[in-house]
Parts: sequence; structure tokens; C-alpha cells
Amino acid sequence: MATITASDLGKDVAGRPLLRGVSFRLERRDRMTIAGRNGAGKTTLLRMLAGETPIDSGELALAKGTRLALHDQRPPRERSLTLRDYVLSGCTEAVALEAQLTELERKMGEGDQRAVDSYANVQARFELAGGYNWRDRVTDIVFGLGFHERDLARSLDSFSGGEMTRGSLARALAGSPDVLLLDEPTNHLDIESLEWLEKTLVELDAAIILVAHDRWFLEAVGTCVLELEAGRSRFFSGPWHAWRTEQAVRELALGRSIQKQKLEIERMAKFVERFRAKASKAKQAQSRVKALDKIERVTEDPRDRRELGFKFAAPERSARVVFELEDGRLEVPGRTLLHDAALWLERGEHVSLVGPNGSGKTTLVRALTGEQELTAGQLKTGHKVTVGYLSQHGEELEWGGARTVLEAAVKRTGLTPNEARALLGRFLFSGEDAEKPLDGLSGGERKRLGLAVLVAGKSNVLILDEPTNHLDLESRESLEDALRSYEGSLLLVTHDRALLDAVGTRTVAVEQHTLHSYAGGWAEYARLREERGPLPTVEAPPTLAEGGGTIAVKVEVAKSDGEPAAAPKLAAAKPSVSKNRRRDQQKLEQKIAEAEQQLAALEDELADPAAWANEYESAKSQARHTAATRAVEAAYEELEQFEAGAETAAASADGP
Repeated sequence: MATITASDLGKDVAGRPLLRGVSFRLERRDRMTIAGRNGAGKTTLLRMLAGETPIDSGELALAKGTRLALHDQRPPRERSLTLRDYVLSGCTEAVALEAQLTELERKMGEGDQRAVDSYANVQARFELAGGYNWRDRVTDIVFGLGFHERDLARSLDSFSGGEMTRGSLARALAGSPDVLLLDEPTNHLDIESLEWLEKTLVELDAAIILVAHDRWFLEAVGTCVLELEAGRSRFFSGPWHAWRTEQAVRELALGRSIQKQKLEIERMAKFVERFRAKASKAKQAQSRVKALDKIERVTEDPRDRRELGFKFAAPERSARVVFELEDGRLEVPGRTLLHDAALWLERGEHVSLVGPNGSGKTTLVRALTGEQELTAGQLKTGHKVTVGYLSQHGEELEWGGARTVLEAAVKRTGLTPNEARALLGRFLFSGEDAEKPLDGLSGGERKRLGLAVLVAGKSNVLILDEPTNHLDLESRESLEDALRSYEGSLLLVTHDRALLDAVGTRTVAVEQHTLHSYAGGWAEYARLREERGPLPTVEAPPTLAEGGGTIAVKVEVAKSDGEPAAAPKLAAAKPSVSKNRRRDQQKLEQKIAEAEQQLAALEDELADPAAWANEYESAKSQARHTAATRAVEAAYEELEQFEAGAETAAASADGP
């Protein structure tokens, strides 16, 4: 018998059908991914399989003695337990067998022959459950999901929601189930933990059923797909990418069949209407009416066809260098996150910022947006830079007293209600959805609303911190398309490796408590990381309060109207020198053009792999590129200072 068999399962919600005819059959080491839109019933199906939600119709059969474990996004009920005790509470079989062996050993010591006879059987079962090393295996699971030794004794109520979700995943894995049910197991995991989880699940001797929106994870883990659409299911045996290909072909064919059927129905309906009253055609018309009634309509669920459809408008041109951080230092109470950090972002560049959870990525982007101060260092922001920021949880979105999605969009964007409705429609808030109350929005809806506001802002720099959280797969791909075509500068923080691979052109990694820049996108960085192996662990330097150095903070930020923060005061120009001023400005503009031309030529030269053949050549190439970039930046700064001086002179001339 298969490990788990579902036959024609059905479920109604509020009197309406949610699932119908769900069928599949899985053996050990089969790993089935459930695909479908948000609201298609994926989580409900997992809870039906786990026995937590009643099955309204159909049959679910499990092999004798099958152990199931469910991990979902609900926090643990018991918050007073330590992390160690909570995770171990999932290992009920190992705990019970270990206690049984201890009791049998006591009885054998007393000469009980029946205990001797039972011991070998219990010992064999205990070995299958992990043997005497089962606690070490559980500890490895906890550490693999990003926890540390110091976390084991902490009470659950001291952890964040994301940390407790990871603890729930550790508990499910620790129980060595025969059937493992996982609902969004990739949430709150950094890339290192994601890769560990992929390897663990592939090696696990269990049937796995999972829901996830991480495309790399689905491709790495899945062996088959159960597709939920319009309340029905379709089972596909094969990897995730093969199912997506088959789905695309099928949707193309479905679109053609729907159109063909519509045309046929229209043709028959016209015939009936035209000839029904004519005696000579009455019999023929009646047969057509019957044929029309018998046609089984090819239909689509409108919910399954809605997709995000948006793109970012061409932004205003900014200075060549958008951000430049030198000797940056960031601290939180009692801990140094980053020290001696250097970061730059150029106009039109798409940079990925990667690193483990807790390494300081979010703190860094908050410093770049001005929401948090640097502990030390110098941050320069270029001329005419306008930043659009989307955080993990939308903290930056102040709705100004708005109560509904439409009111929020109007207040945040300055659009008219009709314009705001058109904008919201592209983000799946059409019709009555635009009137939804803000306090009832799901995580995915809040993320889509934040993206809508971001698109309306027309910023020339986007800073996105985990923008795909709570988005379904199709919405992630729509965001990917929009970011790939975005002409402005982008700093992207995400654990979605498919998005990193598609969008990023350079990678900045938080490593050993500082920042390292790598040419190329995620794939190039991943290959380099694999080739070099793990970096040695280094201790973070002491905080400045603990004697770790001196504080020196300098921030130069351009105002939103494009004026430089600190422009040199020039003497008021006389009208007679206006011609000279125009000539000087043209020279500066020509200097910028020449510097950019030299940089472009150098970038073409550095496209040759020989320029990065070894460590020495890479360092030399990087130095040449940095020098050329600084030359362009200096030329722009010279022009900006000149223009600021001209404006000051003009204002003085117009004064009393």
C-alpha cells in the first residue's frame, strides 16, 4: 500500500465548494508540491490531510502505523516552553521508546525474562527512530534552521514570530514522520538555511507534501505537482519546471478552445434566432437548440486568471553615483553589525544585498533611507536622487487616517479617486476590493498595496526589503518582470533566489561583519561561494561604547528638489559674465560626457574574462573601474557646485 492515498476528496466552505475531486497517491520519498492561487485551498487541503479539518467527501487512506507531522504558519500554543523542550516534544516516539528501554533494563536487572524477550524488539524500533544519537540529530536540525546554542534554553515567548515559525519547522522535522506536511516552510529562512532545508528534504525518507512560492526551492525539492484550479485538481508526475511548461501549453490550448467554443455558440445562437420562426427551418432550428443546450462549456474561474500587470515609469535622471558609504559602522544595543563598510550604487545599477538573517541588511537599508542613523562613517547621496522604499512589513507606509484601500491610495499618491482605482486595478484591487478596510488586509494584500504606492511615486531609486513576502508565485513573476525593465537604480534585499538571479547585476554580501562587492549576479556569487567554501568565523568588534573606536558620522544628502545639501557660496555674478558662465557650463558638461565615455569603454574592456582571471587581475580591474567611476562622480559634483553657485548669484542679483 502507498504511504498516503487520496481519492476524490472534497471540501465546502460556507456552503460553497472549495475543493472537488482531489486525488493522488504517494510513496516514501515522493515530494509533492501543491500549486494554486492564494485562496485556492492549499492550506485547507494540508489540514484535511493532517486530520485537523474535516473531509466532506472522498476517502483518505494511510499505510498502517503512518506518522504525520504538519508545519504551518500558526504560532505554537504553549509559549512557556524553551526552544529545546518545544522541538523535543515533536519526538514522541523516540522519547517513549527511550523510556520503555530504560524500564525494560530495570526489569531485566531484576531477572524478568519477559523483559529480556521484549528488549530486542523495542531496541530495533528505537534504532529506526534515531537510536541513542537522536538528540544530536535534533540539535543539528535546530542549528540548520539558523538557531544557535544560546537559543536552546530561551523561552518561546522571547522569540519573534518568524523565529517561532522556524521552531515549528524544526519540531516537525525532528519527529521523523512518514508523511511530512509543510505550509510555506521557506518563510523566515535566510539563503543558507534554505539550502540546508532543500538538502535535508531531498534526503528524508518520507513522503512530503508542501506549499511554497520559492521557485528555486520548488525546483530543487519537488518530484510531482498537484495543481488546484477553480476548485478542481490535476496531478502531474515530474519536476516543477516540467509542470510549468505543460501548464503554459495547456493554457494556450485552453484559450484557443474557449474562443473557438464562443464562436460556435454565437453562430448557432444566431441561426436559431434567425430561422426559429420559419416553417421550413423549424425542425432544423429545434435540433440546433438541443445541440446548444448539450454543449459542455469550457470555462475559467476569473480568480485564476487575474494577474498583476504593472511596470515602473521611466524615472528622472539622477547623478552617476546614487549612494556612497565609506567606513560605515552600524550597531544595535550591545552588538556591532557592520564595521568599515563600503557601499556604492550607481545610476541604473541593480544591486542585490545578501547575507544571513540578523547580519544587518535591514538596518543598513534603513540607514540609506534616513530612517536610522549610522553609528559612524560617511554617507553621500547623489544629486536629484528620489528614493522609493518598501520594507518587509510596510512600517514606512503611513496611511494618514485612511480606512480603506482606495482612501490610502489617494492619500499616499495624490491621485484622484478614479486615477487611484485604475492604479489599484493593476494590483488586483478591482471593484469592491478597492473598498476593503485596511485593518482586514492579508499580508499579500498589504504588499500589493505598498507596491502600488511605490509605482505611483516615480522614484529613480528603489530600495526593496523582502518584496516577495506574502506574494504568490504569479505575483512574484510579475514583480520580477517589472524590476527587470526598471531603468532606475535598485537595491534589492530578498531570499528569493529566482528574483536575485533575474534582477541583480552586482552582489553585495554581508560577510564577517562588513560588506564585500562581487561582480555579477546571484549565480556568479553562488558559484564563487561554493568554490571558496565557508569563510572563517570572526568575532564582531566591540561597540564604540565598549571602546571599539571613535564616532565620526557625516551624511551628505541631496534635497528632494535636487539641490545639493552643501553648496559652496559663490560671489554674485554680474550680468556681463552670463556668456562666460554658459561657456564654463558647456565645458563641464563636455567633461562629464568624456568621463562617461571613458567609463563605458573601460567597462567594455573589463567584460573580457581575462580581466578577472585571478585575484591580482581582479583587484587591478576593480581599482581601474573605481577610479573611472570616481572621475565621473567628480565631474558631476563640479557641475552641481557650478549650478548651485549660479543660482545663488542669480538670487543675489534679484535681491534688494
